[in-house]
Parts: sequence; C-alpha cells; structure tokens
Amino acid sequence: MAKTTKRARRRKTLALAQNAILTALIVLMAFTPIGYLPLGPVKMTFIMVPVAVGAITLGEKSGAFLGLVFGITSFIQCFGLDLFGTTLFGINPVYTFIMCIVPRVLMGYLCGVIYKFIARKKRKLALVIASFFAPVLNTVFFMSLLMIFFGNSDYIMGIRNGAELLPFLVAFVGLNGVMEIVTTTVVAPPVASAIKKATQKYK
Repeated sequence: MAKTTKRARRRKTLALAQNAILTALIVLMAFTPIGYLPLGPVKMTFIMVPVAVGAITLGEKSGAFLGLVFGITSFIQCFGLDLFGTTLFGINPVYTFIMCIVPRVLMGYLCGVIYKFIARKKRKLALVIASFFAPVLNTVFFMSLLMIFFGNSDYIMGIRNGAELLPFLVAFVGLNGVMEIVTTTVVAPPVASAIKKATQKYK
C-alpha cells in the first residue's frame, strides 16, 4: 500500500513538472520569434508541437490544459501584438476570445484522445497520427469559428475580395497550414517518444 501511494505521488509530481516545463515552453515560444513565423495575413505557429507532446505523453486533460495556455497567449497577441488578431478584437472582443481559446483546447484534448485510442494497438503509428491531427484540428476549428463569427464582416470580406468561400479558405490557410502540419508531424513524435522513454523508469 505504501509503495503504491509513493508511486502514485511520484507520477503526479512528474506529470506536474512536465506540464510546467511545457507551459513555460509555450509561453516562451508565444512571445519570442521562435513561436510564430509571419506568412501572409496570419502567422504560422510552431506552438502545436509542445501541445501535441503534452497530449501524447500526459493524456487528454494535459492536452486540453496546454491548449488553453496556447489559446490564452494567442488572445494576448490580439492586444496590439498581431495585426490580424487586433483587428478582429476591435470588431468583437468576445468572439475573438472564443476563437482563440476553444479551438486550442479542443485540439489538445482530441489529440490526447486520438493517441490513446490508436496506441492500444499501434503505439508508433499513434504518435504520428496524433501529431498530424494537432495542426489539422486547430486549423479546422479556428477557420470554422472565424467564418461563423467574422465571415460577413467588412474586414474578412475585404480579404476575400470576391473569392468563393472554398478557394478563399485554401488560399488563406495555404502554406501556413501545410508547414504547421509538416513541422508538428515531424518534430512531435520523436520528442514525445523520447520523453516517454526517459520518464518510464520514474513511474
């Protein structure tokens, strides 16, 4: 009984330490050039990588929490740090807050769920698929809310410049989305796998 309690306490402490490190990494990336790369009207971000790593190594709850941290830092960008976000905030701050937070929380949570489901039979494949879906889900949720909340605004209509919805979405996401998918799918799996192996002996 004592050994079980001690092991459980050790696991909890280890999880808290990992969450803290990944949270600090997200904040660091969010407010330094290593987190965002300007490409067109929106910025490409690499912050999905630590969120995916946390979801894979610590589970869906940690994925949701790290997604929340990511979302909060994204919302802070709307206070003059990012032109696109700042403009949307000026149109409707509540919608902008929801758009920044909800997609990231769902992305982190579902990334953990996807990994857990596939890892029952194919652990290595689960690493890749969960990492792949992190940027995909983030983009789908973000763009869906963008069009629901701001699709008819003068700002978005001006960016569309008469383009049909589907071609506009493809062009808007464009290189950003592709690079986010490639980066997260390539970087997150080996990092998550290394962390799992390194922490296994402490569990």
